[in-house]
Amino acid sequence: MNPMHATSSHAAAAASGITHGQAWRGFLAYLSPVRMGLAVALAVMAATLLNPIFITPYPVLLGRTLFVGILALLVFSAAGQWPRRLPAWLARWVLQVVLVMIAVLGGTLLVYLVAVGGDLDSLLNSDARIMGFAWIAGSGLILGPLLAMGSLYRQRDAELKSQALRFELERSELERQALDARLRLLQAQVEPHFLFNTLANVRALVETGSPQAAPVLRSLIAYLRAAMPRLQDSGASLADELALVSAYLDLMHLRMPDRLKFSIEVPVALQAQRFPPMALLTLVENAVRHGIDPSEEGGEIRVGGCAEGEQMVLWVEDSGVGLSSQQGGSTGTGLRNLAERMRVFYGESARLDLSENPPHGLIATLSFKPAAGMSGATTCAASGTND
Repeated sequence: MNPMHATSSHAAAAASGITHGQAWRGFLAYLSPVRMGLAVALAVMAATLLNPIFITPYPVLLGRTLFVGILALLVFSAAGQWPRRLPAWLARWVLQVVLVMIAVLGGTLLVYLVAVGGDLDSLLNSDARIMGFAWIAGSGLILGPLLAMGSLYRQRDAELKSQALRFELERSELERQALDARLRLLQAQVEPHFLFNTLANVRALVETGSPQAAPVLRSLIAYLRAAMPRLQDSGASLADELALVSAYLDLMHLRMPDRLKFSIEVPVALQAQRFPPMALLTLVENAVRHGIDPSEEGGEIRVGGCAEGEQMVLWVEDSGVGLSSQQGGSTGTGLRNLAERMRVFYGESARLDLSENPPHGLIATLSFKPAAGMSGATTCAASGTND
């Protein structure tokens, strides 16, 4: 990593235009117990290593190295916050390192001036004191900038990790929004498909003068009044979907009372699961339109569900004309959209399978892994359905 591009978190804060109070909090936050402890430990180590060549008592020498070390740390932290704006040609890390070097020299000079009572001539005329100054200042000039650079690199590494985490969170949020938009688009394609098919059934009754036209139309109005608020509800449950399915099948039963029978058997333990609106209804509508309607004898539609390990299984079984007679075996736009919606809603675990229902008819099966648990749900092995 090029140190010219390594900036501390303080530099990033400066660019954001934070207040003076926030800068003070940043300054104090940098003086963590770990950093203070490291500065003290290095001062103790320096005093211990220099003690054999000094005639100064060890406690005095230790006091001098502690003062210089703590002062360098304070200057380094302050330079990370102030001044708030720097010229474009001056990187903040350069300012911090330079000021640490100045602090080491100034701090060492200050402790020796205190030792001679402020008499600069006495300091300059003493070879022992000059050598002591050189040893302490030299040690500080070696350790101080190295530790400052090490701290800056660690900060930069932490910033990069934090930035990578923020990018990952933003990417996940954008992916979620894209999936939501995709789901809404697919759902928008399904809703008119269902509505227009139902209205076409009502029109057929009216055109043939069927006495069932008026009751069916009334039932349709009541159904739509109950169903429309739920179509855009992303928090809809399987119980809500089953209510729509039941209302739709009641409506179709009014249209062909002698040709349609139906039953709905889904365990209560499964019904609290989140479920995309109109997903199961699409299968039921497909069974009516392409299975029961074309059959002269009509047939029966059975809606069921069970748990299979971590997977949840729902099916719509009809005794209509069968798969081979339904649009030449094609799944149609509605079922393709349904399969895509299920994958968007539940992930790659979601599947839509179509199979024959001997002696005639079709079984459409949805299998997926729900987010919530399914404790107490009826297992598929125990259900006896789809034998």
